[in-house]
Amino acid sequence: MDKYLRLTLSDQEIARRESLEELKAAGINPYPAEAYPVDAYAKEIITTFKEEAPRRTVHIAGRIMSRRIMGKASFMELADSTGKIQIYLTRDDLCPGEDKSLYNTIFKKCLDIGDFVGIEGFVFRTQTGEISVHAQQMTILAKALRPLPIVKSNKEGQEFDAFNDPEQRYRRRYVDLIVNDQVKDIFIKRSRIISTMRHIFDEAGYMEVETPILQPIPGGASARPFVTHHNALDIPLYLRIADELYLKRLIVGGFEGVYEFGKNFRNEGMDRTHNPEFTCVELYVAYKDYIWMMEFVENLLSEVCNKVMGTTELTIGGNSISFAPPYRRVTMTDAIKEYTGIDITGMDEAALRRACRDLGIEEDETMGKGKLIDAIFGEKCEKNFIQPTFITDYPVEMSPLTKAHRSKPGLTERFELMVNGKEVANAYSELNDPIDQRNRFEEQLRLSEKGDDEAMFIDQDFLRALEYGMPTTSGVGIGIDRLVMMLTGQESIQEVILFPQMKPEPHITIDKPERYTACGIPAELVPLLQKAGYNTVAAIDWDNPQKVLQRIVEINKKYKLELAMPSIDEVSKWHYLTE
Repeated sequence: MDKYLRLTLSDQEIARRESLEELKAAGINPYPAEAYPVDAYAKEIITTFKEEAPRRTVHIAGRIMSRRIMGKASFMELADSTGKIQIYLTRDDLCPGEDKSLYNTIFKKCLDIGDFVGIEGFVFRTQTGEISVHAQQMTILAKALRPLPIVKSNKEGQEFDAFNDPEQRYRRRYVDLIVNDQVKDIFIKRSRIISTMRHIFDEAGYMEVETPILQPIPGGASARPFVTHHNALDIPLYLRIADELYLKRLIVGGFEGVYEFGKNFRNEGMDRTHNPEFTCVELYVAYKDYIWMMEFVENLLSEVCNKVMGTTELTIGGNSISFAPPYRRVTMTDAIKEYTGIDITGMDEAALRRACRDLGIEEDETMGKGKLIDAIFGEKCEKNFIQPTFITDYPVEMSPLTKAHRSKPGLTERFELMVNGKEVANAYSELNDPIDQRNRFEEQLRLSEKGDDEAMFIDQDFLRALEYGMPTTSGVGIGIDRLVMMLTGQESIQEVILFPQMKPEPHITIDKPERYTACGIPAELVPLLQKAGYNTVAAIDWDNPQKVLQRIVEINKKYKLELAMPSIDEVSKWHYLTE
């Protein structure tokens, strides 16, 4: 190993790299290319074991999670994709011949927690009653060069040194999944939620489709988009904020029911319930309306809960919540009246501004009627709907893509599903009148000119599609991340996204070697100074040359670098040069 490389590694990392070299010297490839013939898994071995059954030989592979070495016999815990199982190893079973190095050297000295191995052996129950695999052959499959965080616990079950810092867990999700079993369970449930929904849609006869992520116009929602540039076409493009307008084009094209699970992107704030990249499913069904869609959604969520969670009765954020249908229906006007005492029916923009001020809600000149009403509902009402509740019949100003209400002028046929004070689904009787849709888009343009950077763009091609005719249609969008949060009892969206967006890691400034040598410092001593914490010339303790010398002497000795050390006089002559 390069002597200077050692300075960049921890003691454990150095030890693992030395073990790596020992494996190679012993003729063992620590990263073999050959497939390993896995034919059994930890969970299945444990659940199907029968004392009276013939001895079963298995090939199992996984990561070493712990070891107990006891002379000629040892135990280790192996983790695979289904769980953990104990492995029993003896020197004479692993090494039946004269050469005992596989056990004495390779297993005992060269393997570490975190390494991958394959084990061939038979299943048995130990004297203490634990179902285990008695190893007869061991194959090294991958050497881990970094140590895992080791979670310790006492007799009372209290954990110590747990890997539970949220920022580190999200940045290093691969480590999080290894050491925190409950995290893997969340993502297994997430996968099952999506697959269950997909099965329900498919059984209903709806077709899964794919629509563009890069779009010339960011349509289908009121949100601030991400902007990029297509070099070959020399045009701006936007990352999709919603699937809606493309999916409705497919209804125009003759499909009766289409859906898409896809990533949407919104260049907005980040908090415990919002990530700029999120997963949503949108479904559009011809010849249906929002009343039909309410029943479909409550049955959908009920079935998902039963299939994935085993019940419709869940605890979310300390609240007992039932996903069993039917769900309560409340109009937005009635919800605002119930929790503020204000009837917004017929209010113009000025009256709504006064209402916001009276309620202590921030407003500004860029906000039209729709955003003012949304602010009132969001601040004063939304948090109160704990049990699944459909909030229905939104004002037309809030819903530019929604069909006007069949019997209530000024309102639209729209609902949002609220659960535990948060929106889970948004659905419409879709607007299919191309003239009305054009007027709604033009109103959005006026809001944009007032400074509303979330107002919708006018999509001329979508208007053209509507002019070919779209039947009565109902559509719904369901936020997968937020739904998974609720069903798995998580309070942060980062817990249900494998790799959530994070701020950049703090950058450590490190001067180039030339900055040190310009001060008279020999080039071979620069890595030692940086290992000592003097990552920049300015960080060197120039007033205490004795301290600087002592630290590099200690590093030279610890890492056996055998470099010639300067005298105190020579260190004193190093001179800090300002730019």
